Amino acid sequence: MKTIFKTTAILMLALTFTFCKKDTKSPDPEPEVPAATGGKLHILFEGMVGDSDLVFATETYTNQAGNTFNVTMYRYYISNIKLIKTDNSVWTETNSYHLIDHADASTTTIDLSNVPFGNYKGIEFMIGVDSAQNLSGVHTGALDVANNMYWSWNQGYVMAKFEGTSPQSTATGKNLKFHIGGFSGAYNSLKIVSPSFNSDTAKVTSNLSPIIHMSSNLLEWFDTPTVIDFSTFPSVIMAAGASSKTISDNYVDMFTIEHIHPN
Repeated sequence: MKTIFKTTAILMLALTFTFCKKDTKSPDPEPEVPAATGGKLHILFEGMVGDSDLVFATETYTNQAGNTFNVTMYRYYISNIKLIKTDNSVWTETNSYHLIDHADASTTTIDLSNVPFGNYKGIEFMIGVDSAQNLSGVHTGALDVANNMYWSWNQGYVMAKFEGTSPQSTATGKNLKFHIGGFSGAYNSLKIVSPSFNSDTAKVTSNLSPIIHMSSNLLEWFDTPTVIDFSTFPSVIMAAGASSKTISDNYVDMFTIEHIHPN
């Protein structure tokens, strides 16, 4: 009998020791979450006409030919955005197509995500929609044909639009209509631009999401290298051609960087 009790006690001690070991075992460590390597950068497009803020319909402006006019539409595509670091490495946004419509404030800021952390000294982008997207069928989002920026009869996007009126216009109703298209050949209106940071930089970190304030100056459509007089040149519509290219050659320098907020 003593032997049975002794054996039982030994078993109970063994079980107790086993359970205690399980209770004191450290839990499995949580898997490590990879540290973030990219953040955000914003580009705010501010509509200007010369030194004046863009105001639709009610404000009157004067172009370089002395014509007075107002503005009822001002929109354009920004695509293929690239950011250049101070070490000269380049980050390129994927699926980079944005429609800026200055009548709709929700479209005038481009929010870039997953921008690698670092200090950026420059930017490059295209005014318009590249030939690949012009030729690759139906799209959604900014490139949706419902945005009224596509010539279905001509199979091509309108890169930029300005509409308004002018007393000097010789078009019906004194209208001004400049719809700029063309993505290939002699009348290619696509423009790649690199507005200067003016020795400033945009630093992207886990805590900093800089805002680039970009001035978009409509007056540049009508001057340098060709002065546009609305009495002889009140519109460009319906198709790509020499007139579209003339305007795009003018507006290639319509963007300037006013300042960069570190935010």
